[in-house]
Amino acid sequence: MPELGRIYWTRQGLRLAYSAVMVWLAVAVVSALSSKAPPAVGAGPSAAAGVLRGMVENVVAAVALPGVATVVLGIAAAVITGRDVRRRDPLRRFTRQQRREGMTRAAGLCELAGFGRRCGRPAEHGDHFYPWSKGGSTSLQNFVAVCARCNRAKRARIPSPGQQQRMERRRREYLPPSSSVSVGERHPLP
Repeated sequence: MPELGRIYWTRQGLRLAYSAVMVWLAVAVVSALSSKAPPAVGAGPSAAAGVLRGMVENVVAAVALPGVATVVLGIAAAVITGRDVRRRDPLRRFTRQQRREGMTRAAGLCELAGFGRRCGRPAEHGDHFYPWSKGGSTSLQNFVAVCARCNRAKRARIPSPGQQQRMERRRREYLPPSSSVSVGERHPLP
């Protein structure tokens, strides 16, 4: 599903941009604090206040642009999170029928990867491949049979396009050729 890949890479880009802006902000503060302050004329509290005022002005001037970039990235992240919340499927739990079909499809074994191949431990949980909290649908296409260990390790992370392709490739090994191997589905916006 190309949409899941686009969403994954958009979020990775936002994380990378946020990290870069934080480094930029830290470098700007350090360089502003380490810049030469103008020599203070005289001695006493007024000279010290002048030096301190100059340092504060340097820091404020240095962090203005990275600060604006941080705010813009924060707003973008808030918009994406808000869309995820609006997109959430009203039903979080899989029905008994979905759970039964999903576990039967997986032959009762964990479908997630362990060192490049199928985990193979007994499946204890039915999990959303594309996380429910990020707008994943509560459907059989988004159902994955998982063991407790893999479920804890996966958490609510959005799977990468590579993980999705590997899951579909693994499903081809144990599902009949006529059945669908596609995995991952998002709930449509209301």
